[in-house]
Amino acid sequence: MKTGIHYGIHVFLPLAIALLFYRKQWFKAYVIMLLGFLIDIDHLLATPLFQADRCSINFHPLHSYYAIGIYVLLLIPNKTRVIALGLLAHIVADSADCMLI
Repeated sequence: MKTGIHYGIHVFLPLAIALLFYRKQWFKAYVIMLLGFLIDIDHLLATPLFQADRCSINFHPLHSYYAIGIYVLLLIPNKTRVIALGLLAHIVADSADCMLI
């Protein structure tokens, strides 16, 4: 159930945002937001690489509170807003995962 919730948020939250706020170019916005998965590259720095009971938030560098602050600031310029929404949707999914641990 935890995995379903986690990946459901990863997939459907960006889709909902794209359909609600980027109706004319929803698919492009959706794909850009899905690229928020790329911040999981920082998991490669962890040992072990995957640990089911580890919370990503503030453990991995791109999931740190500092990084999240930068993602929030990226909401301000219109040019980076879709990217920021994707990154923050990723953080929401990982936060939900942390709450379910």
